[in-house]
Amino acid sequence: MSAGSGLQRSQSFMILATGLYRASHLVVGVLAVAQYQRHSPLSWAGVTVALTVSALLFGTARSHGWFTAWPALADLVLVGCVLPFVVYSGGAHRPAEVAWAMLLGGSASAASAVALPRLPAVAGAVAALLATHAAGYWLTDADVAVVVAHLNAIVASAVMARVFWWYLRRQGSRLDAATAQAVAAEAARARYAERIAHHRALHDTVLATLTAIASGRADPAALPVRERCAREAAYLRRLIQQQTDEEAATCRPRGTTADGPAASPATAAVERAVHSAECLGLRVTAQYHGLEALTGLPADVATALGAALTEALNNVLRHAGTGRAYVTVTGSPDGTARVTAVDRGVGFDPATVTKGLGLRSSVAARMREVGGSADIDSAPGEGTRIELRWPA
Repeated sequence: MSAGSGLQRSQSFMILATGLYRASHLVVGVLAVAQYQRHSPLSWAGVTVALTVSALLFGTARSHGWFTAWPALADLVLVGCVLPFVVYSGGAHRPAEVAWAMLLGGSASAASAVALPRLPAVAGAVAALLATHAAGYWLTDADVAVVVAHLNAIVASAVMARVFWWYLRRQGSRLDAATAQAVAAEAARARYAERIAHHRALHDTVLATLTAIASGRADPAALPVRERCAREAAYLRRLIQQQTDEEAATCRPRGTTADGPAASPATAAVERAVHSAECLGLRVTAQYHGLEALTGLPADVATALGAALTEALNNVLRHAGTGRAYVTVTGSPDGTARVTAVDRGVGFDPATVTKGLGLRSSVAARMREVGGSADIDSAPGEGTRIELRWPA
């Protein structure tokens, strides 16, 4: 169950509703003891136990996201069943004097109805409350009408709480199913749009080049034609690798990400950077790993990665003295994204060469602005390696 899902919101609301119901009863109990039984140590002890057990019940429910069994059972026994007899032992021998302890039985009934998973357990809890509260009112010689009204309130609290929880749980599950269906439809639309974009790109590049060669309008031995063929072959290799990664992602077990690179803004940003460098004459070999882990990357982070990579490849063109660069994009299951750009050019000594505006502003600063980092590793004659990482 994902954080913020419909089912989780339903659970949070039910915890809040039953908690407020209990709080209203606790307020009545504290006021009743303070006004009428202030000299009864057992009554104060009963209030203290009720407050402590309530804090335990709803505190653990809040921290765990839902009720757990043992605090619910402790609340049922101590607050729902034992408390009226403790108050009676402290001198509350009239129905009006023990009424505040009996009132807490209603919220104990509601809490048991939603906390206990099976109906037989809920029925047993309600039966225990009915028996103990009937006995408690019998000890105080309460009128039959008072006893019947109170027992009816216990049953009604359990029934209403159970019905409310059933309805909220069903609506939350339906909302989650609708959300999952909408996300799947959006991912399908994104994949379709990506395929259309690739088809158009293939039509305008590879197909156009092959048609020109086949018709004799282009000489396959000419250097510009060979360079164009090399760029388009690199593009095809990247496209095939991305498609392979996408198919592998869709075969993962249920519950893992299967949107593939079509749903990754980081992949699109990297492709734009590579295409821009190729248009300027740089031959780029790109490798992709774990693209399914990059589908949730924030849009501003993807933009920063693409822009920083563009500048890194521009530096290869301007300063490396080589026409080749190698790009690796890696997504980790923990959400970490790494993009490395490597060249085998002349390199430089980072300790003696001041970083220029491109590396300082367009690469390092851009990554810092989105919470990432840029590491530069180079040495004279050994090329340069730039790693872009998010988060830092």
